Amino acid sequence: MKTAAHTIKVKSSAGTYHVKCAPGLLRQAQKEISRLGDFSSIHLLTSPRVWKSVGPLLGKSFTKRKEVNVLLFEDTETRKELRSVEEITRKLVRAGADRQSLIVAIGGGVVGDVAGYVAASYLRGVALVQVPTTLVAQVDSAVGGKTGVNLPEGKNLVGAFYPASLVLVDPLALNSLPEREFRGGLAEVIKYGVIADAKLFAFLEKNFDAILERKPAALGHIIRRSLEIKARVVSEDEIPQISARRSDRVGNDVRFVARPRAHRHAGRRCFTHRRAHSPHGSVAGLAGSRASGADALDVLGQESARGENSLRAFEKNRPGRLLRHCL
Repeated sequence: MKTAAHTIKVKSSAGTYHVKCAPGLLRQAQKEISRLGDFSSIHLLTSPRVWKSVGPLLGKSFTKRKEVNVLLFEDTETRKELRSVEEITRKLVRAGADRQSLIVAIGGGVVGDVAGYVAASYLRGVALVQVPTTLVAQVDSAVGGKTGVNLPEGKNLVGAFYPASLVLVDPLALNSLPEREFRGGLAEVIKYGVIADAKLFAFLEKNFDAILERKPAALGHIIRRSLEIKARVVSEDEIPQISARRSDRVGNDVRFVARPRAHRHAGRRCFTHRRAHSPHGSVAGLAGSRASGADALDVLGQESARGENSLRAFEKNRPGRLLRHCL
């Protein structure tokens, strides 16, 4: 029996698009994409590692289409660069991609950023679909249209706001995700609970063991709720995304006011890990911030009037107890 996809509407300057979330959605990818219209060709951009895991599912979905092209590139942070963009766009030219072509980004944050910028740049913009396969990408980076690559001088210095026409989120894609990446991604969900949704945070506390075991019902719930929060932020403030940036800044502010104790317990491993996604550091700062609780709570209080219950949880360092399981 197929599970009906949970559909979330996101408003953008380019028009409204939808995020669909359901277990098994990868097998229905071609069917969902076909509802966007006809495309002269479809180009699946992914990494060898991701394609090995989800390729068999997506491959079956696209078997009837002859004009499907798979482009592989390494999804490491070092390959998130202009050279990768050039290599991919030249492959698109050789494959005959035109303005009616579609790019499908399949993978985590690096794939989404690079493929998104390729879609924004190639022929001044072609259609894009995001298929995130990591927890961080599913609950955050695949929604909102932020794309870009790094320069030697810094991260994400070249990019564009380019929302996807459709985002397909399949929680079952996380089954093959390495444990470290999965647990690290949970810190992003905890951040949503602390800052924006006390009920989500309570659910995390009650069901954390089931989430760590990747039980479909529990995992699906936190992904859907996180997506709803992210969609609301993006719809209210798309390009500047001031609300999102303030949320990301909360952890940095707390880190500075609470530095003496912020390196204790799990918080230290979260925000000192060089590869951690920036929101991980935000939540880690929250988790270890008993030293200046009043200052930290003041920072959080300015960010969200809805977070009173979450602030009480923060005051007792309840996020820290969850974060001990993240990394």
